[in-house]
Amino acid sequence: MAESSDRHWSQDMALRYDELLGPTVFQPFAEDLARRVAEHRPSTVLEVAAGSGRLTRELLRSLPPHTEVVATDLNPGMVVLGARLCPEATWQVAAAGQLPFGDHSFDLLVCQFGVMFFPDKSAAWADFARVTRPGGLVLVTTWTDAREHAYADALVHAVEDVCGEDPPTFVVRVPHGYHDVDELTAGAEAAGLTEVRVHPVTLQGHAESVAAVGRGFATGTPLAAELAARGDLDEAAERIAEGMVRQLGPGPVSLPMTALVIEGRA
Repeated sequence: MAESSDRHWSQDMALRYDELLGPTVFQPFAEDLARRVAEHRPSTVLEVAAGSGRLTRELLRSLPPHTEVVATDLNPGMVVLGARLCPEATWQVAAAGQLPFGDHSFDLLVCQFGVMFFPDKSAAWADFARVTRPGGLVLVTTWTDAREHAYADALVHAVEDVCGEDPPTFVVRVPHGYHDVDELTAGAEAAGLTEVRVHPVTLQGHAESVAAVGRGFATGTPLAAELAARGDLDEAAERIAEGMVRQLGPGPVSLPMTALVIEGRA
C-alpha cells in the first residue's frame, strides 16, 4: 500500500499490515498476479507500490532466477520491511508519477492494490507507460466496491457501529474507491497504453482469525489515523475486531473478495 496521506509508516505498523492482513487479503491475489506475470517471461520487472513485498516474494518464486525484480514504495517503513523479508529484489523509495528510472527500462510493470492511493493517477499511469518498453505489459489491480469484498464489507459495518453517525470513510473512499471500468480504461489509454482490458477476479481469502484481520485493518492501514483522531486506537481496534467476529464468526473462514485486473501494452 503506497501513496497514502500517512507517508511515514512505522515499521511496527508495516509489520501489522503484512502479518495480520497479508495472508488473508493480499496473498491470494499476489499468487494470481505472479502467475500472470510469469506467463509473459519478462527479463526485467518493476513493481510499484510494493508495500511489504507480498507480491514481490511471489514474483521471485514464479520467475526464473536471472529475472531482475525492482520493487518500489513511497513509504520508507514498507521499503525497510520489504527489503528485510525479500532481500533478493532491489528495493527503493519512489513515488508513482515520479519514478526514478529511464524511459523503456522494464519489460513489465506491475502494481498490486496501489493505484487507488495515488494522488495524481494520471501522472502515475503516464509514468507506468514511460518506464515500460514498447510492447511491454503493464498489469495493475484495484479493489471493486467494498460490498464485493467480504472482509471489507464487514469492516465498514463494524466501523459504523463503533464510531456512530460520522464514521471514518477511508475504506470506502480510498482502497475501494477507484473501480469504475470506464474511468480505469480511460486513464490507461490516456497514458498511451493500448490493448487495455479490465476484468474482475474473485478469490477466496482464508482467515484463521477474523479478529486478527479486524485488528490488521484498524492498526495496520491509514484507517488507524482516522480512528486515533477520534479516541483510543487500541480500544477502537478491539471493538472493530469484535464487530467483524459477530458478522463473520471467529474463524477459520474462507470468504470471497473481488478485484479488477487492468492490463495494457506500452
